Amino acid sequence: MSLNDVKPPAAKVMSNTTTLHGEVRVDNYSWLREKTNPDVIAYLEAENKYTEALSKPFVGLQDKIYQEILSRIKQTDLSVPYKLGEFWYYTRTEEGKQYSIYCRKRGSMEAAEQIVLDLNELAKGHKFIGLGLYQVSDDGNLLAYSLDTTGFRQYKLQFKDLRSRQILADSIGQVNSAVWAVDNRTLFYIKEDHAKRPYRLYRHVLGGKNDELLFEEKDELYRIFTYRSSDKKYIFLASASSETGETQYLRSDQPAGAFKMLSTREFDHEYEVDHRGDRFYIRTNKNAKNYRLITALDADPRPENWKEFRPHRSNVKIESIDLFANHIVFSERENGLMKLRAHDFRTGKTQELAFPEPVYSAFSNVNPEFDTKIFRYSYQSFVTPSSIFDYDMETGTSTLLKQTEVLGGYDPKQYQSERIYAKAADGTMIPISLVYKRGMKRNGSNPLLLYGYGSYGASSSVTFSVPRLSLLDRGVVYAIGHIRGGGDLGEEWHDNGKMLKKKNTFTDFIACAEHLVREKYTSKERLAIQGGSAGGLLIGAVLNMRPDLFQAAHLGVPFVDVINTMLDESLPLTVGEFLEWGNPKKKEEYEYIKTYCPYTNIAAKTYPNMLVTTSLNDSQVMYWEPAKYVAKMRATRTDHNLLLLKTNMGAGHGGASGRYDAFKEQAFIMAFILNQLGVEKGVQPNP
Repeated sequence: MSLNDVKPPAAKVMSNTTTLHGEVRVDNYSWLREKTNPDVIAYLEAENKYTEALSKPFVGLQDKIYQEILSRIKQTDLSVPYKLGEFWYYTRTEEGKQYSIYCRKRGSMEAAEQIVLDLNELAKGHKFIGLGLYQVSDDGNLLAYSLDTTGFRQYKLQFKDLRSRQILADSIGQVNSAVWAVDNRTLFYIKEDHAKRPYRLYRHVLGGKNDELLFEEKDELYRIFTYRSSDKKYIFLASASSETGETQYLRSDQPAGAFKMLSTREFDHEYEVDHRGDRFYIRTNKNAKNYRLITALDADPRPENWKEFRPHRSNVKIESIDLFANHIVFSERENGLMKLRAHDFRTGKTQELAFPEPVYSAFSNVNPEFDTKIFRYSYQSFVTPSSIFDYDMETGTSTLLKQTEVLGGYDPKQYQSERIYAKAADGTMIPISLVYKRGMKRNGSNPLLLYGYGSYGASSSVTFSVPRLSLLDRGVVYAIGHIRGGGDLGEEWHDNGKMLKKKNTFTDFIACAEHLVREKYTSKERLAIQGGSAGGLLIGAVLNMRPDLFQAAHLGVPFVDVINTMLDESLPLTVGEFLEWGNPKKKEEYEYIKTYCPYTNIAAKTYPNMLVTTSLNDSQVMYWEPAKYVAKMRATRTDHNLLLLKTNMGAGHGGASGRYDAFKEQAFIMAFILNQLGVEKGVQPNP
């Protein structure tokens, strides 16, 4: 039987009719929401079998790419240790094992190793394992940790005595975040509601049976979380929507006490709090779109007592701070790049860390020690592997501790990266970051993969990827469109790509693609696009708007059924994200969402070759969104191009939890893209 004889699955049509704002809406595939329905599982498995059959032309290429990835990574490896109290903590991996092993040594790295958690052992009997919390008590004797064994991000909190290595009887389900108090026996934790919204704060004393409810957030727009100050003196309880927040505080040496409010919620005011000495350090956007830093004495931190420490700048966003005994480090985004600036409280001087490349990513790393002159950060770029540095805040010098080793003779000089700009429909200049094999000629013949996200104010960072080398070495140009809706150029960049301006995200991406074609980096026939989650919404929207512009597309765990999802307030994320997408129960917002919702706008026309990937236990974007999307696309599109749905039946939003399984998933996606772009067709599978 030839591949042309393999027939795609046809999902049953079971019309579900609803009326919204006087408009009759028909959904033929809403029945795919019924996860316990055997017909639903049968449909997903039929799609998987169809994908397996239709991927035979590139399964050999998948095997080849997978082996290339393994040949480039150091399978037995050690992370950079960090000091916390008397111990040095680190993780390590062993060849052939899927998961990390969490370890520590007392005093120095020459001491005997103690295995704290071995995820390989904990994963036995499970298709999936995910570590959530990993919190060691101040005295180093107890570990609070949480595990997800389905992929639904539903974590169970447990406790381990690191002296006896025994698991304690205390166990709490659906825990989102938690922190220890100074007494090493009191833990404050937050539980989720039915829609996975973190909403209740409890106080737990080890061995106790009746945990005390301290706070409940009743507004469904808000989620709560808890954390410790850098100096460990305070426990914070933050409650925030995507536009407004407030923070309460409690002395960590007074765990039986009551939380106090720092500044009550005020519409459109967001702030974050840390502590040093006798005062709070508050990153606030009050009268400061891109944030400023103020201080307030902890004895009376009312807003009328706030004093400015670092002013607002319209072209620089203060993204976060790291606070130390004598220093503060600002992580600031400027011109789309992260700048790290260290300030000495004693001298008043500020130094900016220098980086060698024009396009890069740099972030604060693990910095648990407060009284230190060392700031640890990570640095990488498209061509420089992830590198961990210690920066001496007194001498201004950086020391490289570890750069991820790329085996097989990797030479960064063989690759080149650059940043260019595309003009959007309204004249806004959109940054595009590119990387390719040195010597690439701009003649319109290069295969190119364009990635985008553009939501939640999240920036699309320029990072190194070992698997991506398999694309670059085959002549593929890789590009990231830093489109509006993301946070690459500050808060305004986000605001101009959400709610009733959301379509800027899609037209920006189209402008990037058109620019890359016009400037002869590629051609329509050799252009593939990719996005995941909210980035899957992006890809689904642009495929409806400009299907002629692309040869192939990968939509990963895509948020494509925007209207139906945003109408269902029982789902995780829905209510909180009314402020990102809008609420379709409001007519104006419904009418706008309707113009771009990928599922709604599938039409009888020609679409590119498409791969849609999802996971059955995804809690962020439910499996039925991509399943319904593919079912409707199959029944509606007029072409015979490839349309594949691949569902991981035992994972969540991030895909497979084991590293080798994840590499296989990446290799499959890359092989699909290469095959559709005409690169290395016909590679035979390994016998």
